[in-house]
Amino acid sequence: MTSYTIPTVETERLILRAPHENDLPAMTAFFETERSHMVGGPKSQFEVWRSLLGRFGYWALYGYGGWHITEKTSNAFAGWVGMIYAPGWDEHELGWTLMEEFEGKGLAYEAALAARDYSARHLNLDGVISYIAHSNSRSRALAERLGATYEREGELLGKPCQVWRHPKIAQTEPALTTERTGQ
Repeated sequence: MTSYTIPTVETERLILRAPHENDLPAMTAFFETERSHMVGGPKSQFEVWRSLLGRFGYWALYGYGGWHITEKTSNAFAGWVGMIYAPGWDEHELGWTLMEEFEGKGLAYEAALAARDYSARHLNLDGVISYIAHSNSRSRALAERLGATYEREGELLGKPCQVWRHPKIAQTEPALTTERTGQ
């Protein structure tokens, strides 16, 4: 039996945690919308379930992956953030998605910053990229706010996109998050 731990990372307003089965309804609703086309959607209920299971697979196989985001004040599932490296990817990517009702509050920035910081310090994934669809102006603005810079045109899964490079995290800087282990 394979054993692994998905670390829990906390910020001021968020908890980055392992996926939960009760996240499925919100995920399924998201992947039924046109907004999901930026991250591989729309998807059927079965495909969303398989995507949820795949998130555990990343952590089990590679020791890194994506976290689901909980907003502390409401205890609500707000989206996901983390590292992706699958067939078709040039290198490790920091990706993020927020449910629509959580946009515009700086939560994506807080989550992406925490995931990037944790991944650089604990997973040796530093100076990663983000693939951003040309039409996704919100993600481009977030990448810029995170200090990422446009690197080049790219392609992901047969679709043109932009590749943005995140800055390396100096190991001497204080950590931005706290961690606790658990699933």
